[in-house]
Amino acid sequence: MSLWRIARLGRRGDGVAVGDGGRALAPLTLPGETVAGEAVDGRIAAPRIVTPSADRIKPVCGHYRACGGCSLMHATGAFTTAWKCQVVETALAAQGLAAPLAGVHVSPLRSRRRAVLSGRRTKKGALVGFHARASEVIVDLADCHVVRPEIMAALPLLRAIVAAGASRSAEIALTVIHGPAGLDVAAQGGKAMDAALFRTLAALADRGDLARLDWNGEAITRRAPALPMGRAQVVPPPGAFLQATAEGEAALLAAVQEILRGAARIADLFAGCGTFALPLARSAQVHAVEGLAAPLAALEAGWRGAPGLQRVTTEIRDLARNPLLPDEIARVDAIVIDPPRAGAEAQCRQIARSDVARIAFVACDPVNFARDARILAEGGLHLTRLWVVDQFRFSAHVETVAEFRRR
Repeated sequence: MSLWRIARLGRRGDGVAVGDGGRALAPLTLPGETVAGEAVDGRIAAPRIVTPSADRIKPVCGHYRACGGCSLMHATGAFTTAWKCQVVETALAAQGLAAPLAGVHVSPLRSRRRAVLSGRRTKKGALVGFHARASEVIVDLADCHVVRPEIMAALPLLRAIVAAGASRSAEIALTVIHGPAGLDVAAQGGKAMDAALFRTLAALADRGDLARLDWNGEAITRRAPALPMGRAQVVPPPGAFLQATAEGEAALLAAVQEILRGAARIADLFAGCGTFALPLARSAQVHAVEGLAAPLAALEAGWRGAPGLQRVTTEIRDLARNPLLPDEIARVDAIVIDPPRAGAEAQCRQIARSDVARIAFVACDPVNFARDARILAEGGLHLTRLWVVDQFRFSAHVETVAEFRRR
């Protein structure tokens, strides 16, 4: 069996192993460790730790070695936080950029309010959990140190829903959100609705006291799972994107508000349901732009029902294909932008051509963010401060808020 030295972690959290056979990826390893194993197609599937790192700890979860939901539970929290900050700094350095770190937030254990679980019907009932590492096999959860306890307590109900509505050949995706009104569950991939299935699912939803159950886009329950966004109460569309933890959302929002303090007219690009637009509307007029109609409708309804907010306008627009142009950007004092993982290259090129003075950039992919940051910097917008937010504990995922100012 070959010996390897772990030189560093790759950006997805696997160790980069160096040995006589060249390089390979080794999951669940840490820099400086010596491991034994054989590489197949550039990957050591089950490395044996020969010399452990001082940063190695015993994982707290019994599912860890099988479950693919977490990849860094074998490292100390201090190591993981430092590594995530380094990932952001390295990505920026590759583009010739740097900025001082203004703050770091790590969400607490058992705080994930939104999770996408997988479900499959079996002969004896159903499995509900996350996929095994690099596999389509579902690890049936008994406990999870990441999601909120209310989601864990609902697992028997979720298994009953899967057993009632899944075919034996298809997997169901369950987007589960916990909020003040209770659990909001959106299921996709289940059997087609008929009267009998509707009655069964409705009875299960009542038994579990779900705020909402949506089945393949069809509502089963009628309670509104409202979430607070600033002074507004927003009912997101089923399965909507939300920040993963309330604590992480608060950290992102605090950084954005710090950057945009004093702005009177703000454009919120990739606005979603109003995570930033609605709190910012306490002191500024906001133009919220989003490519999907349903989140914007939820945002607008929340704004109309909240007293004391300044004017919020909405626009359905695919910013990847049809970005705001400089003459449109000239109508605002500042921008908050929160694009998907692919980033916002097209929109950033237009922002760089504009005269806007301040940007709060919220990013979830360091490499694509660094590319976009370079575009802004070349347009005269200087990266002045960074915040790192870790609301995906034990994973390689990291989010950043960046301040850009035009000198």
